[in-house]
Amino acid sequence: MFLATLVRSAFGFGESLIAVPLLAFRIPLEVAAPLSVLISITVASIVVVQDWKKIHVGSASWLILSTLAGIPLGLLMLTSGNDLIVKAGLGVIIIAFSIYSLTGRKAVAVKAGGWSWLLGCGFCAGILGGAYGLNGPPLVIYGAMRRWTAQHFRATLQGYFLPASIVGMVGYWLAGLWVPAVTYYYLISLPLALPAIFLGRILNHRLHGESFYKYIYMGLLAIGISFLFQAISS
Repeated sequence: MFLATLVRSAFGFGESLIAVPLLAFRIPLEVAAPLSVLISITVASIVVVQDWKKIHVGSASWLILSTLAGIPLGLLMLTSGNDLIVKAGLGVIIIAFSIYSLTGRKAVAVKAGGWSWLLGCGFCAGILGGAYGLNGPPLVIYGAMRRWTAQHFRATLQGYFLPASIVGMVGYWLAGLWVPAVTYYYLISLPLALPAIFLGRILNHRLHGESFYKYIYMGLLAIGISFLFQAISS
């Protein structure tokens, strides 16, 4: 949880890719997933309080609204049995975008008011969230195309993830998955998670320009590869 929280606080995303697979070695997945969401709420809450002035409120709000429209399609995809094809396709797209950006070529730039990209990325985040509980990649791609600073990138994503994670936790509670074990593991994780949040903020403020985005693209590349691997191995 320390490692996952440090990554989330420094870069604004990615903790669930680290926390859930590793936690699943020691605790049931139905406990690990809501535990990760509770930590996500904690990280996002603290970051929003710390850096609320750096949040692009308009972008975060429209991303949330368009995400709500995409969630039903994601749930339909999850129950249709075609998720492996979609996962493989998404993996290829994310890998291609990451490699294109890492090779030094200039990524597509989107200015404020680019509604098609804003709503499209939010909608895709809703699809991924509904199908796999993984909203992050489209949001990260949008932030990269907007060329936000590391601080604005981190803060704006938390402005999105806070309400999204709260809704997700309500869903776990309604489904009966917020059991006492989740609360227990959350409380014993806090002594390490909290310092990681503040250490991540220090790291984030030391990242600037292209060096920050190289880490972002490498994180996206890892997500794309994991998507493709899951599709091939299933």
